[in-house]
Amino acid sequence: MRNPFLLKGYISAEYFCDRKKETADLNRLITNDNNVVLVSPRRMGKTGLIEHCFHQKEISKNYYTFFVDIYATGNLQEFVYKLGKEIFERLKPQGKKFVESFFSIITSLRPAFKLDAITGAPVFDIGIGEIRSAEVTLEEIFKYLNASDKPCIVAIDEFQQIAKYPEKNIEAILRTHVQKTQKTTFIFSGSQRHILHNMFFSPSQPFYQSAILQTLNAIDKNEYVNFADKHLRRAGKKVDISFIQRCYNLFEGHTFYVQAIMNQLFSELDENEDCNDKIFAEVVHNRIFSYETLFSEILNLLPERQKEVLYAVAKEGKAQNITSGEFIKKYSLHSTASTQTAARQLLEKEIFTRNGNVYSVYDRFFGLWLQSYYGTGMYCYQGSERKL
Repeated sequence: MRNPFLLKGYISAEYFCDRKKETADLNRLITNDNNVVLVSPRRMGKTGLIEHCFHQKEISKNYYTFFVDIYATGNLQEFVYKLGKEIFERLKPQGKKFVESFFSIITSLRPAFKLDAITGAPVFDIGIGEIRSAEVTLEEIFKYLNASDKPCIVAIDEFQQIAKYPEKNIEAILRTHVQKTQKTTFIFSGSQRHILHNMFFSPSQPFYQSAILQTLNAIDKNEYVNFADKHLRRAGKKVDISFIQRCYNLFEGHTFYVQAIMNQLFSELDENEDCNDKIFAEVVHNRIFSYETLFSEILNLLPERQKEVLYAVAKEGKAQNITSGEFIKKYSLHSTASTQTAARQLLEKEIFTRNGNVYSVYDRFFGLWLQSYYGTGMYCYQGSERKL
């Protein structure tokens, strides 16, 4: 049987844990023409939730759905390319008629309409550099969405990236198109809470009050334990629920990291083999240290002041008031100003995450790997709920 602890993609509701309320809330909002801002830390399960909603019968039957991840984009041209390609690829299974309709409106991409010489299937064959006027093509794409024979739902993941584009007035341009498009509902999802809150809830910004906020938190612990236990039992893997609870606690329910450990534990255990403390600890250790080369390279690229602050926050796990005299003295940091600068730079590099005045290492595996240097990491949680 397939490993039920998926690390990417969406298969079916069988492999999707809980999120009943979040699914119902998101479905209700988007089917009632509300745009949504979906916010959570990266790898908490936003993509899975959106895909799960798109597979609900009410939506899959009555809407065209598109999911565009713009995390790797750096300008409007790349954004337009990703959006156009996603719409094309989703329409392609509908047949040549739908593709022809697409290019009859989006005329600036007409050169991209070609047929595969072997299969005869339409292909999207255009380079990013061939998009001569990104704003013109963007306007055509929105015209196409508005002319669709069914309402559309467009999910744009890591939407905060547009704030980093070099072009001026991107938010205003997009807001104008979104506002004029009557047949499309948008999900703007992202992981950088402070940027998205500023974009959508600051009165000075174009997207102000144009969408409803939905925050995605960790899956309920009991729900996840029951989900994991069910799949392990079905596969004949003998894992006491205490190990599932221990895994959940170690990563505070952060979906990707919990799933990654459970995925490896599932693959390591033979049918009817009992999980024990040694096996569990080795699975966690092997997973974390499989990234050691990457983590070492990250450290090597950081200036000394940033490294010092990174080590201090990693050792704390959740570090509060890092610019206070007490914190600086405790970790022999250089000064309040240099600590503040280093923390800001680490936030910009997405090595840190911040919730209020509490800092932590964004990547949970990286954080535990760093803690191992101090003897306070995953081998040293004796007597606590984070004990391995």
